[in-house]
Amino acid sequence: MFCRGFSWFTRIFVAVVIFTGYSHPVPVTESYTGVTLHTLTTDNSESLTVGRVQETEEVTAVDLGALLDAGNGAVVTLLAGDTRLVAHRAVLAARSPVFADMFRRVTVEGSSSQLVLSDTEGPVLRQVLAYLYTLQVPQLPIMAPQLLVAADVYGLSVLKAHCEQQLVAQLSIETAAAAGVITIRHSANRLKQAAVAFIKAHLLRVMATQGWAEAVVNDPQTVVELTHLIAETPTDTSTPGAGEGRTGPSSQPHSGHSDDGRSPATAAPPTSPQTTPQPDDVAISLLRDLSGEEKGKMLIAAAKEGSVSKVRTLLTVGADVEAKNENQLNALHFAAARRHVEVARRLLEDGADVNARDRWRNTPLHQAAWNDNPAVVRLLAASSADCNARDHTGNTPLHDAAMRGHLDAATALLEAGADREVRNDDGDTPLDLAKRNNHQQLIDILGSS
Repeated sequence: MFCRGFSWFTRIFVAVVIFTGYSHPVPVTESYTGVTLHTLTTDNSESLTVGRVQETEEVTAVDLGALLDAGNGAVVTLLAGDTRLVAHRAVLAARSPVFADMFRRVTVEGSSSQLVLSDTEGPVLRQVLAYLYTLQVPQLPIMAPQLLVAADVYGLSVLKAHCEQQLVAQLSIETAAAAGVITIRHSANRLKQAAVAFIKAHLLRVMATQGWAEAVVNDPQTVVELTHLIAETPTDTSTPGAGEGRTGPSSQPHSGHSDDGRSPATAAPPTSPQTTPQPDDVAISLLRDLSGEEKGKMLIAAAKEGSVSKVRTLLTVGADVEAKNENQLNALHFAAARRHVEVARRLLEDGADVNARDRWRNTPLHQAAWNDNPAVVRLLAASSADCNARDHTGNTPLHDAAMRGHLDAATALLEAGADREVRNDDGDTPLDLAKRNNHQQLIDILGSS
């Protein structure tokens, strides 16, 4: 009887400590459903955490009560830089699908008493954990960008939505570029709509900020995606202005984009015929100013992604079609390897070397054969690719297809005139490699006269 009473006393004590603002928050993540998402439409941010308080307390008490019987291994130490925080495994797993997955998997990471979290800084992690134990959103607007990123990393949808709301309220000329980058990197759709509309309304001023310049240097691919979104978004005359003018009517540009606070009806007419730069024009100008190295990196990234429009844009602004990475792979190598036929076609039209070599002497045709991309094989062959080019071991594209068992690629190579009798540095023909790897269909094709 005494034990049962003591157990309930302990549970009540733990719950009281947590909900009265215990000064040493422990790390946790959410599966929290106590606050419903529809309350995010309110104008009073404090009301977001009110509403269903009683239900929230009951859910949390049950979670914390379960910890009393957890036994050994109930806690885990989270390491974020120099910060060490101790949390209950059960709370982490209950509140965060990411942590739950970590603990489910039988790995060193999941079974260890410590977790190293390299994606989150210590102060941010501390606030995330305080939220997960108290279910109260940290009122730290200056930390909202970092908290949003952490919420996305650990699958905390409710906290992420709150952070989006805070960042929307903070949108200004100085913060817009960073907000735009965050929204693309972390799929913050509500913030995306507001940030893109805001940047479009104040495009030239935002692009003149240090934040925009840093984004171009540090994450040019994301900036390109952002400018595409800006170009595709229709102008919204209700977009809030910058700084203290957010609550007033948005200004209409009169010669370029300005923020003089005047409505379209009262804005002064232009003194001379001028054309407001369109977002696509501004994006092109921005990309032209990048170094050749940056353009080359972006072109390779666009080819990997398979984006014809980005490849076209980058080639338009002068990206070197032969730009290579540290392994001497160029955009055409990646397009060939990843089945991006239209990207490969666009690169070839712009003069890409169809027989370019990487550090292992592979051509784009080797890449297409190795990855079984018959459509790219045919495209390259039609563009005068050397079907019998040898890599550093003497293998031709047909050797690669035979070794890997890629029937379609091998057939396309044979149709293009690849030599089935050619031998590599070990003296093997494609047929020898097909036999060694038991690829019967290829044996039949390569063995026939």
